[in-house]
Amino acid sequence: MNYLKKFKGQGEKLPAKSNINEIIFAWFGGFISIAIIGYLTKSYDNLLVMGSFGASCVLLYGFPKSPFSQPRNVVLGHIFSTFIGLIFFHFIGNEWWSMALALATAIAVMIATRTVHPPAGSNPLIVFLLGANWDYLIFPTLIGSIILVIVALFYNNLHKDRFYPEYWF
Repeated sequence: MNYLKKFKGQGEKLPAKSNINEIIFAWFGGFISIAIIGYLTKSYDNLLVMGSFGASCVLLYGFPKSPFSQPRNVVLGHIFSTFIGLIFFHFIGNEWWSMALALATAIAVMIATRTVHPPAGSNPLIVFLLGANWDYLIFPTLIGSIILVIVALFYNNLHKDRFYPEYWF
């Protein structure tokens, strides 16, 4: 019975509301990042868009101080998770349990290396769903995540009250 009582929550208050200026600033940050990545994808015929990059933008512009939003977490979290997905997909096989093992391993590796970036947790699943090849590690994973960090670096620091990043390595 004590176990089920935990489902009620701890009674903590909701986080403070963001003001409209912060919401608009985050909106533009996400727009600019994905617009640049989308434009580069179309212009140079190289895949730079990943579904998980949308969630990365939520963290980069909505919560730039979070450890999950820092450059090492964004880039390395995406790289490690995609790489692990590719290893499992290509060497273990396209099975439901292999996909589950890839995801679990990606979580463990990100925690162990202090590179947790929650959006990157979806990368092994994306690899399996797309049947991605090894070049997916470079385009879009590495190049796209670096572009996200560069845009966040320039954009977040335009705000008078923001300093990004909190740390690099």
